[in-house]
Amino acid sequence: MLRILSAVPKITVTALIVLAIVNLLIGVILRYFVGAITDWLDVDPVPFTWVEEVGELSLAWLTLIGAAIGIQSRSHFTLTVFVHRLSPRAQLWIHCFNHALIAGVGVLAAWYGFKLCLLNRTLTTPGLQINLAWLYASSMVGGVLIAVYGLAVMISPPPRGEAGH
Repeated sequence: MLRILSAVPKITVTALIVLAIVNLLIGVILRYFVGAITDWLDVDPVPFTWVEEVGELSLAWLTLIGAAIGIQSRSHFTLTVFVHRLSPRAQLWIHCFNHALIAGVGVLAAWYGFKLCLLNRTLTTPGLQINLAWLYASSMVGGVLIAVYGLAVMISPPPRGEAGH
């Protein structure tokens, strides 16, 4: 069950990437091809303001969930110029401190995302009339995931080559 639950963010990000690509393709088709055809036929243009809204929502969710996945998989860039020269105990302390900071930033993002959801819950997007709280919920969900994954990496043993291993 835990393995299925941990796969949900990765499946979500995959679906969001597909959505963003299809949305971008639809936007290009509507802007350049359908727009040219409606101009040539002298008919009302096809509205496509919703394409930007879908792109903005998918990019926000993709970015924040993807950042959390990067923390979980330890694939974010790290620069170890000085730390590897310290004792294994100091390296472990720095490892824990760094991931505690990451978790703190996640909590901060989740808190402000929650506040923004409450502030914007009565507003909607102009094209699709989607509640703007959905946009800011991405920072809340992503922040919670970042905090959880940051704490999980903090308490798990560092990979080989890190913290004196």
